[in-house]
Amino acid sequence: MAIIITDDCINCGACEPECPNTAIYEGADDWRYKDGTALRGKVTLPDGTEVDAEEAQEPISDDIYFIVPSKCTECKGFHEEPQCAAVCPVDCCVPDEDRVESEEILLERQAFLHNE
Repeated sequence: MAIIITDDCINCGACEPECPNTAIYEGADDWRYKDGTALRGKVTLPDGTEVDAEEAQEPISDDIYFIVPSKCTECKGFHEEPQCAAVCPVDCCVPDEDRVESEEILLERQAFLHNE
């Protein structure tokens, strides 16, 4: 499952540099699939959606830091635990119960994002 940042976020930014997929963005910031990944140009995501990896995407939140679910791998393939949750001083980086994913799916996403 992807990790989400709850409304308890204090906008400290501790989580952002810890993400190996660059899936965490400051509130109101545009994001791109290419950020922190090997994706470039037109790509087809694992769910079949076609996107331009270099095109700016709308922020998921305007108020607090947010995690792009389709870039989150819970740090699988990089670390033993989600690094955002490990460094969060208010424990607001939590599993998204609405987006349960297997370790296999998360590892496939990690490989897709980094062309491994």
